[in-house]
Amino acid sequence: MPQATSLAADDLEAYFQRIGYGGSRAPTLATLQGIHQRHPQAIAFENLSSFLGQPVDLELPSLVQKLVYGQRGGYCFEQNGLLKSVLTTLGFQVTGLGARVLWQLPPDTLTPRSHMVLLVDLEGEPYLADVGFGGLTLTAPLRLIPNVEQETPHEPFRLIQSEGFWVLQAQIAQDWKPLYQFDLQPQYACDYGVSNWHVATHPASIFVTGLMVARVDGDSQLGRLRQRRYGLRNTQLATHYMTGQTEKRQLTSVNELEAVLTDIFRLKLPENSDFTRLFES
Repeated sequence: MPQATSLAADDLEAYFQRIGYGGSRAPTLATLQGIHQRHPQAIAFENLSSFLGQPVDLELPSLVQKLVYGQRGGYCFEQNGLLKSVLTTLGFQVTGLGARVLWQLPPDTLTPRSHMVLLVDLEGEPYLADVGFGGLTLTAPLRLIPNVEQETPHEPFRLIQSEGFWVLQAQIAQDWKPLYQFDLQPQYACDYGVSNWHVATHPASIFVTGLMVARVDGDSQLGRLRQRRYGLRNTQLATHYMTGQTEKRQLTSVNELEAVLTDIFRLKLPENSDFTRLFES
């Protein structure tokens, strides 16, 4: 599988229209921040394809067709694969990395490099970019510096160094929770292809056994009360407000689920989608 390449001009314009971005195209921090904030608001994290037993293709034309023109979302390999191509097209220096997920796992758990993140070099200063980590997806790039709390339009994040790895942490209810760890070894399309095949097809993969969808929302200029994250895990919908409140709703039918996917997560449902097994006892 070849490396992701630059986008055609028409596809780049369609991407900007999809995420509602009309700012500068220069490869600057302001441009990166603007794209990084809008992408996860417009393009939901979701695993509908793997849950429904449909293929997940990481080739760039497929990513563009699915996430841009097809009004779908995707998970990390798709989301960050598309973002990498967008940034490369604009002239950014971008390196793909592989991360080991730590979120909600016991300490010292060793996981494979099943998550894709991006390292963006801006005039010699590295930044972490990631629009594909589900319910805690970054809404701003982070400077690759240790032990500094960094504000984003949503939660504060920080990076620490531990045993040769960088560890990304999010501040949740005043506690710092680890999300994943990574090093700076470049990853290539063949690396992501193997990981993608595993998470998309292995019978025990959480992307196969259950439904996961997430999207961020809210304008930071309107205050934290208006900032929120939507998360769907199988049939439970949660809305997390940055003020600390969480609202939960149990979905009881396929029709209700499909309405949530289209209205809240702004997804066009794939053909031959059948969610009935989520409601079978």
